[in-house]
Formats: sequence, C-alpha cells, structure tokens
Amino acid sequence: MTDADPGLFGPASVTWQMHGDPMMWVAGVRALYLQALHPRAVRGVMQNSDFRKDAWGRLMRTAGFVGTITYGTTEAAEKAGARVRRIHRLLEVTDPLTGETYGVGEPDLLLWVHCAEVDSYLQVERRSGYPLTDAQADRYVDEHRTSARLVGLDPAGVPATVAQLAAYFERVRPQLAASPEASDVDDFLRRPPVHPLLLPARAVLWRRVATLAYQSLPPYAHELYGRPAPQAATVDRRLRTAGAVLRAIPSKLRWQLPPGHIVNAMARLGPGSRPTPYKLKRQAAILDGPGRAQQQ
Repeated sequence: MTDADPGLFGPASVTWQMHGDPMMWVAGVRALYLQALHPRAVRGVMQNSDFRKDAWGRLMRTAGFVGTITYGTTEAAEKAGARVRRIHRLLEVTDPLTGETYGVGEPDLLLWVHCAEVDSYLQVERRSGYPLTDAQADRYVDEHRTSARLVGLDPAGVPATVAQLAAYFERVRPQLAASPEASDVDDFLRRPPVHPLLLPARAVLWRRVATLAYQSLPPYAHELYGRPAPQAATVDRRLRTAGAVLRAIPSKLRWQLPPGHIVNAMARLGPGSRPTPYKLKRQAAILDGPGRAQQQ
C-alpha cells in the first residue's frame, strides 16, 4: 500500500479532506450561479453544449472531473485534464451582437471558471462549519493551481492565497453581468426539468439546495441576478444547519454513490486515507500549538 499512487493531491492535502464533505454539492451549484455571471464564459457553455436539456449531465461531468483529479491516480487525473484541454481547443463562441469569434479556452475565461469554483468550494465549506484555519484555506487555494494547470492555465498567473483570490474578483467585477444566458442558468437551477414522479423531491430537496447555493453568493451577484437574499448571518446559520444534517449521514452510505472516487482511493491507499475534517483539526493543533501563533 505504501507504494500506491496517491494522485496529484494525496491524503495529506486540504483538498483530499475537504472534497469528501457533502456540502460540496451545494458549493458546486453556487459555482454554476457565479460562473454564469461572466457573459463571455457562460455564452461558451450555452453555444457548445446542450445545457438546457442536459444540465444534469453537465453538473455530473463536472463533479466527476473534480472527483477524478482529487482522488484518482496521477495518470487518471492527467488524462482527465488532457481531455478537457483537447475539447477546449476545438470549441469556439460567437458574440451575437458583435460577431466576434473566440475560443472557450481563452486564459481569462478559464481563470474565471477556476476562481469561481475554488471560491465557491471554500466559501460554502467554511461558512457551513467545516474546520479550516486561515492557513489551511490559503493552502487549499494554492493546491488548486494544480487543477488550473490541468485545464490549461499557467499556475504562476493563478491566485495562490485567499487574499489574491479576493483581489481577482475585485478586478473582474466590472466584466460581470446578468446576461440572457445567465437567466437561463438561473431558471434551470431554480426549476430543473425532472420526471413528474420526481416533482415532490425537486420541491423538497433540490429547491433547498439551489436556494441555499444562491443565498451564499456575494452581494454583487444578488444585485446582478435581481433577487434579494437574507443577511449573511442568516445564510451562515442555514449553511451550518444544512452542513450538520448532511454530515450526519454516514460517509459509508454517501461514498457508495457512483462513480465511487473516494471508495476506490481508499481501496488503493488503505483505510488511513479516509477523508475526514478531524485530520485537518489535528494538523492545525500541531502547527498552532501553544505559543506558535504568537511567534509567527
């Protein structure tokens, strides 16, 4: 087991521990909401995929990619990245107003998608009670320069700390808008098409997930979408409640769902590789032992 491939991140990383948390699903929906506010980026999605009919498929493919690069072998992660880069090279977008044509793989668009995902994962997890110190949050942002490389970005130009990530959003905000494509994404996330038998589940479960994901967006996103949200403190309470409920579901049940990235990783690396927030708490206790915080 000691010679098994830990993948690109490995059990010692913040990414390995945090991505096993069930609140990542809420974070993923928040990322979709945020990504849709960049008109050039969301136009690329709408023109090059059947999002309106296969949004569920897109959501699951994104989750599969994140699971593969987090818990898969190095080879599997690199292959997943190469596949994404190959697709990006083939796809173009046309601005219906100006006629401009551009590629979906433009670095500024890839950077927006990357930062929206990293910020969403980090924001939802921390606000829902997942135990991360500020240093561990910075580590997480830095670790994901690896995922940025996989999709075709130069890691040197990608935010490496929470502060750098916040500064990036300040710079890009003037480019954001609630385009017609963003409205389409909003409509889908609020009322996704489902089989009639699943309508009660959509009303009870999905609506709560989508509502919470939307509420956790930054205030400027609420302004652009034109729908208000509760005060941040209220949203934080709701996130913590949702986190407590979802984390009460035994991980053995949650991780059995296909495609089983975590189960496969544990089979490859042994039971000691099991993702758990307690490992991060233990790391923080060691690094920030008595007197250390004052000395740094």
